[in-house]
Amino acid sequence: QVQLVESGGGLVQAGGSLRLSCTASGIIFRISAMGWYRQAPGKRRELAATITSGGITNYADSVKGRFTISRDNAKNTVYLQMNSLKPEDTAVYYCNVVGSSYSRTYNYWGQGTQVTVSS
Repeated sequence: QVQLVESGGGLVQAGGSLRLSCTASGIIFRISAMGWYRQAPGKRRELAATITSGGITNYADSVKGRFTISRDNAKNTVYLQMNSLKPEDTAVYYCNVVGSSYSRTYNYWGQGTQVTVSS
């Protein structure tokens, strides 16, 4: 079955950096996009950044200029480089993969990795 394994979360001081990684295995469909979403305590899950198989990126306004998403298609891996971190970036970050095969669409989530930014 499809598995998404995330890594790279942790505790960092404001202004610091972290790099998240997510590798997808068991993929049986064509991946159209990979991305990162985040959910802070008491808030809804929200987009952080996505990247298509063709390299088109999309960022939440709150992270533009600070976060960079990239991917290695050959390894089914997506990365999120997070710089100039702020306390409001504190959240559980979830990896997401979407794709399709014939007429079926697929949407998978990772288990989440905690990012905590101290002030």
